[in-house]
Amino acid sequence: MHDTTALLVELGSVILGLGIIGRFAGRIGLSPIPLYLLAGLAFGEGGLLPLGASEEFTAIGAEIGVILLLLLLGLEYSASELVTSLKTQYPSGAVDFALNATPGAIAGLLLGWGPVGAVALAGVTWISSSGVIAKVMTDMGRLGNRETPVILGVLVIEDLAMAVYLPLLTAMLAGVGLAGGSIALLVALGTVGFVLYLALRHGRVISRAVSSDNPEMLLLVVLGLTVLVAGVAQQLQVSAAVGAFLVGIALSGEVAEGARKLLTPLRDLFAAVFFVFFGLSTNPAEIPPVLLPAALLAIVTVFTKIGTGWYASRRAGVGPRGRWRAGGTLVARGEFSIVIAGLAVATEPRIGPIATAYVLILVIVGPLTARWTEPIASKLQGVLAGKQTKPAVATAEPEPMPSHDDLTPEPAGRDSD
Repeated sequence: MHDTTALLVELGSVILGLGIIGRFAGRIGLSPIPLYLLAGLAFGEGGLLPLGASEEFTAIGAEIGVILLLLLLGLEYSASELVTSLKTQYPSGAVDFALNATPGAIAGLLLGWGPVGAVALAGVTWISSSGVIAKVMTDMGRLGNRETPVILGVLVIEDLAMAVYLPLLTAMLAGVGLAGGSIALLVALGTVGFVLYLALRHGRVISRAVSSDNPEMLLLVVLGLTVLVAGVAQQLQVSAAVGAFLVGIALSGEVAEGARKLLTPLRDLFAAVFFVFFGLSTNPAEIPPVLLPAALLAIVTVFTKIGTGWYASRRAGVGPRGRWRAGGTLVARGEFSIVIAGLAVATEPRIGPIATAYVLILVIVGPLTARWTEPIASKLQGVLAGKQTKPAVATAEPEPMPSHDDLTPEPAGRDSD
């Protein structure tokens, strides 16, 4: 009875604290993710007040949080949208991977983590935060901008790539050999292809089978199906998160819309628990030693993400200002970086502190780059254009030195043309 009382007190305190933190973050216009991570650091291992009674429950809640994050993400896209994005945006996706996964992989090798740690850190630096980016674009009123479909296309490619990357990472973390990793990758590709085929050809039949006019029944069926598929996927080493993502893709139309409305509050609750649990499992004393490499990695990947957005927008025919806005918007990292680090932390514990510091930096810097990248770039381009114009004017008219009487004031604004 005493254990149950302690569990209820701790759990109630955690949830109430999350609610207060979320309201505070909304007031100051900040994503609550960094505050959730800080709360976990404060009350976890080595923190101010370790939580012992609710640790096991929080761990289960964190697993459910990952599943719901990926389910709701899958519900956002139809199979046809995914296929269209894959056909039109794959060059941008390739550039995104090359520019942003490479710094993480190199850093992992330089830190002496070996191939598995390098692959895990590559994923942390590669994937942008769909949740943070969507909120930033909504808050800044940019949903109707020309660059917005490009941003969403890059995010869709990243999310779809997760369905291949996560099983591969899971197989590497499990220590399977080349043959086992190849089998896991083939199973993942086959599963994704099969689900996309079913969703394209028989999506209405699947949605009709799950559909219900009773919200309670719809919630139970969708949630139960998702958890079941996630468990089977985990058993097959395809990753529970990927299983949940594929369930979301398979559902469409009114069923997807209804499930999204019902499951969003649950997702927000358990996702918050997930971020807190990740902070709980990270010792705050381990973060200061990795702040410098995390900051250097953040600086490098800010510029590589800006380059990704600029390239993808240029391919789509977006103007220079929209290209810079797209690049700055893609900078934020968040939930998926923590999901990847959470998978890898059991095998490579050193990834936890650096991933926490890295995400804390970029989840705060991301909204700032979304707002200021384009104005700063435009101003710099104007300054550079002015500097290039001056020597051109001076050399274009190589006239002899005028006399004192010929000197007249220069027309205003000539240098800025």
